[in-house]
Amino acid sequence: MKDFSAVEDVCGDAGPEAIFDTRFQLLGHELSNLKSSGQSELAIGDRKFLMSKIIVLMGAPGAGKGTQARLLQEHLNIPQISTGDMLRARAQEQDALAKEIQAVQASGKLASDDLVMRVVEERTAKEDSAHGYVLDGFPRTMAQAKMLEKLGAEQGHKIVAIVVDVPFELLEKRATGRLSCPVCGEIYNTYSKPPTNDKKCDFHPHTELVQRVDDTAEKVKIRLETYNEQTKPLIDGYDSTGRLHRIDGTKKQEEIHKEIEGIIRSNGFIGGH
Repeated sequence: MKDFSAVEDVCGDAGPEAIFDTRFQLLGHELSNLKSSGQSELAIGDRKFLMSKIIVLMGAPGAGKGTQARLLQEHLNIPQISTGDMLRARAQEQDALAKEIQAVQASGKLASDDLVMRVVEERTAKEDSAHGYVLDGFPRTMAQAKMLEKLGAEQGHKIVAIVVDVPFELLEKRATGRLSCPVCGEIYNTYSKPPTNDKKCDFHPHTELVQRVDDTAEKVKIRLETYNEQTKPLIDGYDSTGRLHRIDGTKKQEEIHKEIEGIIRSNGFIGGH
């Protein structure tokens, strides 16, 4: 998968994603035959071309991208990789990398791009990621996006970026109206899914529902503004290369999933085994 010197000579100084795209363009009708035959890889001579993807799923807090990432994991048989969960889990180990993560967590600072990327590289090198994976919460910066381009080219994965668009006004309602049961974890929303009895869990009638401390109107607004500032350059970057797909996040969960899966499969994805 790594011997593409002839293609790279043609591409000159082009970036890794451009080189990877050129590799596939040179295959022509062979790719169409691959998708229609249901095979997971295309062999030309002694070279194999995997129809695998890195699915970069983006969306503001409350847009539902976490739910969609889990659905993709179930239906496409590829792992959902959340950088937040991954860092927390990796910090439980007893090696040098774990200690580095622990130090960052103790300081209250954000993990550096380099540290996050090392954890992503380690996780995506596992066998379950061989046919692609869904990234939830990564990349967050342009530096991380550039590192991901390089990693994708090295792994033989092509990047597909999808953003779940929801108007900020609706996101504010979703967050500020969110209530949960401290006993069973059931989620309610005063605007879209109110409990039967005012602020009491339907399954535990004597239990008062609670609101997260960071779901106040002021804090939600700050979260959304921060997301917009950080993510706009990424969205613009993927859009400029023709790899960005926008999904209307105000639709029903099932409809959103169907659209996302359709986009992925239309880009030549076959899936894990």
